[in-house]
Amino acid sequence: MILYTYTMKTKETKHKDKAENNKKPHFSIYERCIKRFLDVFLSLFALIVLSPLLLIIVIVLKCTLKKNIVFSQYRPGKNGVPFKLYKFRSMTNALNEKGELLPDEKRLTKFGAFLRKMNLDELPQLINIIKGDMSIIGPRPRLIKDMVFYDERVMRAYSVRPGLSGLSQVTGGRSKSSWEEIFEKDLEYVDNITFFNDLKILIKTVFIMFTPKGRCGNSNTSYREYYYADYLLKTGKITQEEYAQGIKLANQIIHNAQNKSKTSQSLPIGEMQEITSYYEDN
Repeated sequence: MILYTYTMKTKETKHKDKAENNKKPHFSIYERCIKRFLDVFLSLFALIVLSPLLLIIVIVLKCTLKKNIVFSQYRPGKNGVPFKLYKFRSMTNALNEKGELLPDEKRLTKFGAFLRKMNLDELPQLINIIKGDMSIIGPRPRLIKDMVFYDERVMRAYSVRPGLSGLSQVTGGRSKSSWEEIFEKDLEYVDNITFFNDLKILIKTVFIMFTPKGRCGNSNTSYREYYYADYLLKTGKITQEEYAQGIKLANQIIHNAQNKSKTSQSLPIGEMQEITSYYEDN
């Protein structure tokens, strides 16, 4: 069940064509029956094949970070329902004298920077795929503070499971494309989900991973504003008040998701500040 209504609209998206906004993706037999099977099978296979590498990463992280080697953060899932996304932790939770998180560059470890460069920090998301939170290929799950500003047209991209990689990622979406171009690619994918399209994206993803330029998509190398909500604010598409309302709504969505979680354990301080701080990359 979706926990919120889409009331946060930008000035330019309020008058989008209604027919386009209400358009629903046509799910093929591949999407309804085969894609999920391949996601689980290939993810289990990858976990087995990569188990020696995963063990090495775990050991190194245990030696450098001591504990909390896996980072979790609520992200928008299918139909906008939040889920916990997993990554290998690449930063410490170091705080300043005011109890606030230090800047990213001061918390990023050398090994964490290596994991990010090689995209190895994303490997725990194979668990998300097996659990059914994600797919191997699909629109990337971005921050909830970004999602609250999406209009109905953009939200169509979340009518499917988010992916470990997607069409926008292999066509410049990691750093070069504008937000408008990213959304168009996400919607193009949702409207054309086929086995061959997924296969092409997967092959391109593997190629990009072994290309130096392709490995460097993060907030420090992005040509655009890295977070959509910040982009809207800095370009004057929303006011400071609307931005603050969006952050408040995002925090409420996360709070509701935490309350609905099967585990009621309290989150570490670093995760409690995930909305108001620039945390891990998407």
